[in-house]
Amino acid sequence: MECRGQELAGPPPPAPARSGSKKNSAGILSSFQQLWEECLPAFSQQRTAERAQALSLSSLLCLGRHTVTGLLTTCGQEFQDWSAPYRLFSQDRLPIREIFSVVRRGVLAELPPQAPFVVAIDDSLLRKTGLRIPGVGWRRDPLGPHFQTNFVRAQRVLQFSAAVPLSDRAYRMVPVSFLHAPTPAKPSRKASPEQHQQYRQAARQARLPLLAAQQIAALRQALDAEPNGAQRQLQCVVDGGYTNETILKKLPVRTTLIGRLRKDAKLYFPSAPPPTAPSRGRPRRYGAPAPTPEQLRTDESVPWTSMEVSVSGAPHQIRIKCLRPVLWRTAGLDHTLQLVVIAPLSYRLRQGSKLLYRQPAFLICTDPELDRRALVQGFVQRWGIEVNFREEKTLLGVGQAQVRHPDSVESVPALQVASYAMLQLACLRTLDGPDKPDLLPPPKWAAEEVRPRFSTQRAINQLRAEVWGRALGLANFFGFANRGTPTTKPEKFAPDLSSAVLYAIN
Repeated sequence: MECRGQELAGPPPPAPARSGSKKNSAGILSSFQQLWEECLPAFSQQRTAERAQALSLSSLLCLGRHTVTGLLTTCGQEFQDWSAPYRLFSQDRLPIREIFSVVRRGVLAELPPQAPFVVAIDDSLLRKTGLRIPGVGWRRDPLGPHFQTNFVRAQRVLQFSAAVPLSDRAYRMVPVSFLHAPTPAKPSRKASPEQHQQYRQAARQARLPLLAAQQIAALRQALDAEPNGAQRQLQCVVDGGYTNETILKKLPVRTTLIGRLRKDAKLYFPSAPPPTAPSRGRPRRYGAPAPTPEQLRTDESVPWTSMEVSVSGAPHQIRIKCLRPVLWRTAGLDHTLQLVVIAPLSYRLRQGSKLLYRQPAFLICTDPELDRRALVQGFVQRWGIEVNFREEKTLLGVGQAQVRHPDSVESVPALQVASYAMLQLACLRTLDGPDKPDLLPPPKWAAEEVRPRFSTQRAINQLRAEVWGRALGLANFFGFANRGTPTTKPEKFAPDLSSAVLYAIN
């Protein structure tokens, strides 16, 4: 499918290729277009699909603020009628669920046959300043100081990101679900009792743990519908805000939850089998009290076990304690748990400074037989969704669009996150493998760095080079590293347009 307005000039005469260089002709752009071709059956019209793809690609290429007009300017439509792109969002013409289904199937294709489908679950805020934007309300500022609770106006979203392992023990997190999670507006004090009752019911239905439980059930059904998907285990890695009764008691079959736990949580050992002789009263369902997570950490009679986990491709040694099987009244009798305590990690602010320690981590897992290394590794991978949120807001400008329609408020950031997910999949297929395409040479300050994965900013620059390279007069990217030092005299200074565009940092 063609993206109109992206290519502004014809290709220059081809330059001779270097001898002995073996390159992969398929780049990020071709992989990105292949993913969009799989989304075509979900659209009602061909022109709607073309318009959605052009805006999706523009959200990755845009150099300024990522508003709808900024995306239209990026794809060369600033002098055309802008009503059709706005109707694309306001009239619910984007099949967001089907687009993320294509991303989910792409993630499954990258996983080994018996590997679990590991997803990290978390929520985030998209800050807004308008007073009439649907779904925007006052939220607690997570970036405020610990001694003062601040509030900001923001839009609340819920996201699922799947972990895809790479060849060098690193991993890449790919968003597979994005949900707008607004809260109902609180009625005034003069409202009727029926309105207050409706508000309380709507507020209970808008709770994040309940929405997450519904999305987990939908994801489990979607995996079961895929070929050989019923045999694949679903592992959900969550933070402490989602380790509660609402999610634990609604977990579907073949689904494991790994979450953080309070250090003073009351746990119990399984009860002993009932005696053969009849006894008075009901049989005990919970056994003797087990040590709390903090008591297990400070118990010197239980030794620490060292293990190695991979964090961004680099090995790290950690110490853990494990206790299984245990029961937790919040999870109920249907889930037999295992408790894992991770010792605080030591660090220094600078060489020779005082040795400091981070806070310990307390984890529970609904699968008591799950390997401890896999459990801890899955918890470490959860940090990748925080990286997703940072890149979506800073590099792709999610939340910057100035739209007011209720459907547009939901669909514009969802399309941007889906574009980000397709970019991550395209990187998995083209850049993270051994056979890489013709790449932009890294800047001199980053040429010697060996990174376990291709960064998102560099992937965006590579995509810009593939889309705009011909218009900038580039047949290949070999000439960047061989340029001489430009003059700094004002009358002779000639800025380099290709470097300014292709190496721009959002």
